[in-house]
Amino acid sequence: MRTLEQRAALDDFELEADYDFSSGVRGRFYSAKKVSTTIRLDNDVVLLLKKQAAEKHIGYQTLINTILRDYSMHSVHGSEREKT
Repeated sequence: MRTLEQRAALDDFELEADYDFSSGVRGRFYSAKKVSTTIRLDNDVVLLLKKQAAEKHIGYQTLINTILRDYSMHSVHGSEREKT
């Protein structure tokens, strides 16, 4: 543990007038907002997804979200490649 003198030395600082964020990463601490929705899926699909989620030790809704996110990222990048 730090002594009072060590803590006081750390508290005595001034912020710089300008900082360089050129190597910063945009969205590093961003977390997407969740939206409640209703979707109707076939029973066998839900059972399969729940089984896979249990094997991976994650929630089945998290697994569904991951699958949909991967699909949307691949379809977006695929359509960008077709344009060029």
